[in-house]
Amino acid sequence: MTGTLRGLRSVHEPRRIPPEAEKLNYSIRLPGGGYCAGTARSVVRSLLTRHGLADLCDTATLAASELVACAHRFTPDKEMMLKIRWQFDALRIVVYDQHPAHSSPEESEECRRRRSRGMWLLAAAVEACGGDWGLTPVLTSMGGTKSWALLPR
Repeated sequence: MTGTLRGLRSVHEPRRIPPEAEKLNYSIRLPGGGYCAGTARSVVRSLLTRHGLADLCDTATLAASELVACAHRFTPDKEMMLKIRWQFDALRIVVYDQHPAHSSPEESEECRRRRSRGMWLLAAAVEACGGDWGLTPVLTSMGGTKSWALLPR
């Protein structure tokens, strides 16, 4: 997890992207229960199939599920936002949660390390397909965390 865009194809490489993929841009509120990881898998699989990106379903559903499960672990039963978007020849999956702000930078960093350790399956799957992932605090007074996965095609 570095926050850099590794493994993305050259801009000059010709790609055939289905026209439906360019319209893939959804935001879904999830109520925050433990079942939301399954809901995220179903939603992502359905959207990718409808937008001509079914070849990304396996990794994308796993990524969405892991991101939502981690958000639930750190903010149980709090609403979260799942965003799915096709942009710049890659699928972006982002989850925003309501994790409270920490009182010090040290506490914030320790929390980030704990979350990162819990995402080993996400890291392995995303890196195997040449993608990237990460997490960062949302810069609001109320806190929150943004976790994401980037999957190139």
